[in-house]
Amino acid sequence: MELDKTLKYITGVGPKRAEMIEKQLGITTVGDLLTYYPYKYIDRSKFYRIAECVDDASYVQFRGVIRCFDVQGTGPKQRLIAKFTDGSGIIDLVWFQGLKYIKDSLRINVEYIVFGKPTFFRDTFNIVHPDIDAYTPENIKRNSGLQAFYNTTETMKRMFLNSEAIRKIIYNILQDQTIHFDEYIPSEIVSRLGLMGKDDAIRQIHRPVSNELLKRAQFRLKFEELFYIQLMLLRSAQLRMQRYQGYEFKKVGDYFNRFYNEFLPFPLTGAQKRVIKEIRNDMNTGRQMNRLLQGDVGSGKTMVAMLTALIALDNGFQVCIMAPTEILANQHYESISSQLFPLGVEVRLLTGSVKGKKRQEVLDGLSYGNVQIVIGTHALIEDTVVFRNLGYCVIDEQHRFGVAQRAKLWTKSKLPPHVLVMTATPIPRTLAMTVYGDLEVSVIDELPPGRKPVATYHYYDNARQSLYSFIHKQIAEGRQIYVVYPLVKESEKMDLRNAEEGYNQMMDAFPECEVVMVHGQMKVQRKDEMMERFVSGKARIMVATTVIEVGVNVPNASVMVIENAERFGLSQLHQLRGRVGRGADQSYCILMSKYELAKETRQRLSIMCSTNDGFVIAEEDMRLRGPGDMEGLQQSGLPFDLKIASLATDGMLLNLARDEAKKIIAAGVIDNDEYSGLRNHLQRLENRDHNWGSIS
Repeated sequence: MELDKTLKYITGVGPKRAEMIEKQLGITTVGDLLTYYPYKYIDRSKFYRIAECVDDASYVQFRGVIRCFDVQGTGPKQRLIAKFTDGSGIIDLVWFQGLKYIKDSLRINVEYIVFGKPTFFRDTFNIVHPDIDAYTPENIKRNSGLQAFYNTTETMKRMFLNSEAIRKIIYNILQDQTIHFDEYIPSEIVSRLGLMGKDDAIRQIHRPVSNELLKRAQFRLKFEELFYIQLMLLRSAQLRMQRYQGYEFKKVGDYFNRFYNEFLPFPLTGAQKRVIKEIRNDMNTGRQMNRLLQGDVGSGKTMVAMLTALIALDNGFQVCIMAPTEILANQHYESISSQLFPLGVEVRLLTGSVKGKKRQEVLDGLSYGNVQIVIGTHALIEDTVVFRNLGYCVIDEQHRFGVAQRAKLWTKSKLPPHVLVMTATPIPRTLAMTVYGDLEVSVIDELPPGRKPVATYHYYDNARQSLYSFIHKQIAEGRQIYVVYPLVKESEKMDLRNAEEGYNQMMDAFPECEVVMVHGQMKVQRKDEMMERFVSGKARIMVATTVIEVGVNVPNASVMVIENAERFGLSQLHQLRGRVGRGADQSYCILMSKYELAKETRQRLSIMCSTNDGFVIAEEDMRLRGPGDMEGLQQSGLPFDLKIASLATDGMLLNLARDEAKKIIAAGVIDNDEYSGLRNHLQRLENRDHNWGSIS
């Protein structure tokens, strides 16, 4: 049987089922279905007696006969009940759908195998929608041992395409011994790692003979999946380096040395020094730098960006720094321009709010080369912005920009400029190696000395008066307060506190000070006005939604109150907490929630209270929610589909796969004839599933 054979010609499928499987799962061929892997296994090697049933039983298997049928209820609440016995007791088999089909296909006093999860209801054990097969040698063989379970949809189940149906279809396919999967992993890797062959792995993953063989099959298929992804990423990086020459920054001159020796506001941490050295080495290779810089809130990424920008200036090139919001761009501009003023560096701001004569002055300065550093928003990628010699681009909070937007910066220079993309959202190492695997990654994993960790506490709603007393005290000491809500307006569907209600309550509770409100539905000008009142200190309390998650720097703000904290993910909570703790005073983060919380939610809030380490939090966030929900990936999703491996649990296997992929790339053998199968397979994967383009 050919792997590209369409499913409608397979026994047990047919045109209607094939159409449903394609529509619901995107599976069209035999090969697609055989790489649709089970999500769990249950051991069906043992038959239980009905008399052995207990209330908290897991999945069990019985052998017996149906004594009678009974249809109860009417209309949509109608159900079919079969009294099933093995001589030791009676259990009810219950169906709510397909009643006529089920009743017509089953017979009284015929021996069946019944499998399912028993529950105790109204003094009787029952199994809802059990797997049921005639007790025959063929079915005993097919249903014995470890049995695979497959994810399906409710729509599929209504057409009787449940896990059992998928399992039967795959079982029928695997009876054909001519099924063959080509081996693309190099033989020396297969031999050295003791990998199970591809064909054996496919058969064992669907119909494992033993736990040991199942584990070997899982190892093989997980390794293969991660190996191909890493090979594609590393090969993409290699091809980019070969394709794109870059400007060679040969010297570190007066701008860098003078600032470092005379005007550096605080000593650099060891992590900052290490990262600057990594960037400096990249800039000196003659190849375009494409580097991701990740560091926790307050770790000093902006200082690294500014110092490396001075290296570009020392080599006669211009620099652009692009931020996702005008507020963040303004803050970068005020900070960088003031610090570089003693050096006489020409720093200008270009955002949507810079208009008329001022805008034209900036544009002229860039085209003539008088403006050395420009800081701005999306305005920097407009066609009217022309640089004389752009050599270095820094992109802050890079996940807020699309690939096409970032790529437009490349067109503004004769050669692609060096690119540093920065994020304050710590990324778990396994995720960084996969999502950004074709970038070089630098990590600032050290906070500046003297920074006090933000004290984080979890309070329930009944402690609100204590919270207000604490805020009154902080305001009396001259501090400012953030109060963040998950909603702007009250929702009928969700019992959550909302920003508008909170704004009114805060004004009533704190008449001694000005309260402002900021949310994403406000017009930009109005939002900026409110932000400015808080930044300047005129307003002492800011009620906001998550628009203040990134980009607001108010050192005097010492308290972050997060309402309905149970509604936020760990990374988002950590980002919000990062808005405080920027000054010399002790800062606080108060997580407010209702009392009734799920176990995982309590665990999440407990983690927030126990650590300020963003990388620990990111790892926990991925473990609890999965990589697809990580901050920065929610809108676009992961750039690949993992069918069996998990970035949350298979970190060691990912390291192994990346090491093997590195060996292949370093040996330069992938274009050799003996690797043509692997090379062609990678090309098919790239064309079919992924956009492995440059991140910048």
